[in-house]
Amino acid sequence: MATILELSPQIVTAFGQTFYMLIFTLGIAALLGIPLGTYLYLIRPGSMLQKPRIYLVLDILVNIVRSFPFLVLMVAIIPFTRLIVGTSLGTTAVIVPLAVSATPDFARLIEQVLLEVDRGVIEMAEAAGANIFQIIWKVLYREARSGMVSSATLLCVSFISYSTVAGLVGGGGIGDFAIRYGYYRYQPEVMAFTVILIILLVQIIQTIGRVIAQKLDKRI
Repeated sequence: MATILELSPQIVTAFGQTFYMLIFTLGIAALLGIPLGTYLYLIRPGSMLQKPRIYLVLDILVNIVRSFPFLVLMVAIIPFTRLIVGTSLGTTAVIVPLAVSATPDFARLIEQVLLEVDRGVIEMAEAAGANIFQIIWKVLYREARSGMVSSATLLCVSFISYSTVAGLVGGGGIGDFAIRYGYYRYQPEVMAFTVILIILLVQIIQTIGRVIAQKLDKRI
C-alpha cells in the first residue's frame, strides 16, 4: 500500500493522459466517422443514394484500415503522425494513430446502427416531401441516437486497451503505467491495483453510456 501511495502522483498523471487520449480520439472519430458511416449507409446498394462502385471502394478501404493491428498501424503511419503534430513521440502523437484506427471502426458501427432504422419511417418522411438532409437529421439520427451512443461507448472501452500500446512511443496512460511499474519493476501490488482501476473505469464508462442510451431510446 505504501508503494501505491508513493506512486499516486504518477497514477493521477497516467489517468489524465488516458482521458486526454480518449477525449480527443473519440472527438475526431465522431467528427469523421459519423459522416463517413452515414455516407456508407446512403450509397450502399438498395439505399437512397445507392452508388455501388463508390461504396465498394470505400467499403474495401474501411476494411483495410480496420484489419491493421494497432501496433503495426502506429508504426506504419509515423511519417503521417510527424506531419500532423510534428513528432512521433508523446501523448499527443499517439492520438493520431488512435484516431486513424477509431474513425473507420466508428464509421462501420454508425452504418450498422443506421441500417437498423425502420425503413417505413424513412419512406414516410420521403412521402411527406423531406429532402435528404432532413431525412438524415430528423429521421435517421433521431431514430438511431441510442445506438450511436452505445457504439461510442463500445469504441471508448475498446480504445482504453489500445491506449496501453501508447507506452511504446512515450504516450503514457494508465495501461502503460501498469506495464512499467507493475510488470517491468516486478511490483504485483501495483499491477493489481492498476487493473482494478482500469476495470472500474470501464464499468463507469459502460454505465454512463448505457444510461444515456436508455434515455435516448424511443422504444423504452
